[in-house]
Order: sequence, then structure tokens, then C-alpha cells
Amino acid sequence: MSAQSYVSPTLYQLAGSGMHVTYSSTGVDGRPHLHFHDSQHNQNFSGDQIRNVTCDLGVLVSVSLQQTVDAGSTSFSLLIPRVNLQSGEIGHVSTEAVLTVHRLSVVPVFNHGQLDHYTVSKLNGTARHVLL
Repeated sequence: MSAQSYVSPTLYQLAGSGMHVTYSSTGVDGRPHLHFHDSQHNQNFSGDQIRNVTCDLGVLVSVSLQQTVDAGSTSFSLLIPRVNLQSGEIGHVSTEAVLTVHRLSVVPVFNHGQLDHYTVSKLNGTARHVLL
């Protein structure tokens, strides 16, 4: 018997909670790409605009949706689970995403207490290995 050979997905297409996300770990330019769309944002990110951290949960992929100098920022983080596929197979994926509002004020007294506020959303979709 021969050992089963699996491939890892390079393209994820996910949706849920009014969000649509497409994440590719590599593009024709060799860089990762992420498209995020919800009722307030329709943004594309690539290369070093995308932050990846491998952890026990899988790969945490994050982008900054909105940044201000004096009022904080908003980030989107997507948990990419480990997935093994056979060549040409499309896998179904269920995962979580976190929209984080990072509160910041130029008035120091307003920076007291919890500064990060999370909205967790369930996303479902597909994962596939795409050859470039």
C-alpha cells in the first residue's frame, strides 16, 4: 500500500454574518491576497498588508480595515484551520472570524478600561489547492 499524499489549500472562499472573504495564501505574484467585504467595507489586501501567525488554532490571518492617528483602528482576523485535501478536491470549511475595534483617544483619561472590543462571526465555505 502506498501512503496517501495530501495537499494543503491555497485558496479559501468564506461567507457568513454578512461578510464575504476570499483568502489566497499565495498569488501569481508569490504574495498572499485577501478580499474582505461587508456592509461597511470592500477592501483588497496583499503582501505585507496581511499578517499571518501560526499557532495551536491554525493560522491567524489579520488585516487592518481602518486606521486613524487619534481615534483607534478596526482589524479583521480570520482563523485558517488545518485542512488536508486530495489533489483537485474542494473541501468544506467552517471557521471563525473576529472584527476588532481598537479604541484609542488623544485624551488619556478615555484610554482607561477595555480598549479592544470583539465581534466573533462564524464563516463557512470552501478550501482548495490552486496551482499558479
